[in-house]
Amino acid sequence: MRTDVLHAIRLARIDLTLVSRNTTVLFNVLLLPLLMAWLYTQAVGAEKIDGVDGRQFVLAGLPGVLLVFAVFVNLVNSFTARREELVLKRLRASQPSGPAILGGGALGALVLYLAQVALLAVWMRRAEGITVANVPMLVTVAVLGVALFCLLAAAFSGLTPNAELAQVTVLPVLLLVLVGAPIAFPADTLPGALGHVAALLPATPIVEIARTAFLGGDHISGGGEALSTGGQWVAALPSFGILLAWIAVAGLLARWLFRWEPRHG
Repeated sequence: MRTDVLHAIRLARIDLTLVSRNTTVLFNVLLLPLLMAWLYTQAVGAEKIDGVDGRQFVLAGLPGVLLVFAVFVNLVNSFTARREELVLKRLRASQPSGPAILGGGALGALVLYLAQVALLAVWMRRAEGITVANVPMLVTVAVLGVALFCLLAAAFSGLTPNAELAQVTVLPVLLLVLVGAPIAFPADTLPGALGHVAALLPATPIVEIARTAFLGGDHISGGGEALSTGGQWVAALPSFGILLAWIAVAGLLARWLFRWEPRHG
């Protein structure tokens, strides 16, 4: 167990070093999502949504979208490229176990994601005067969200023939999250079946829990009513349940679809 953890940390350090040396990946993973966040805030303006300023509502829910870029898109590309270059096969044949290899990717992605969330928190503090109301809840949902999208990335990499097609493979999930996740609107405002579908998307519980953690109000069952710290955790329990269910599903998909060797081999 301890050996696997050390291998995961070593692989995460290598991943972060490679990302820091690749300006294109660094822009796509860290800065592009924040640029999109700014565009979102320009679209909603200062109108009230769920009882709070529209810009604050959007920014507080953005951690659910940032995951798609910092974790999902990044790791689908990484896993696919390393599989086709036989890197995963060589790693598995050496000391690191399968969980340690995937854990290294997840740990590196977690660092990138937490850096994004920290930048977002600074942005909200300086531009909107908002301080994170529940830091432990925000960190908890960040860790669980990274675990979910890392497993989804492992599954989707198994469906991707090569690194060149990785951008195509990730598009359905990317579009589904950008369009369906309740970034600029509460999920329960959508009519009929659309509202039920939006509520069950993998990013939705992350958006709602992060928004509640940032703003300190109930942005899960709706209304934005101010809650105590304990009340925030109680209100978030259904969303945590959906998130854990998605992690279980993603784990099964990753076990079924992930490949260690090239598809053409």
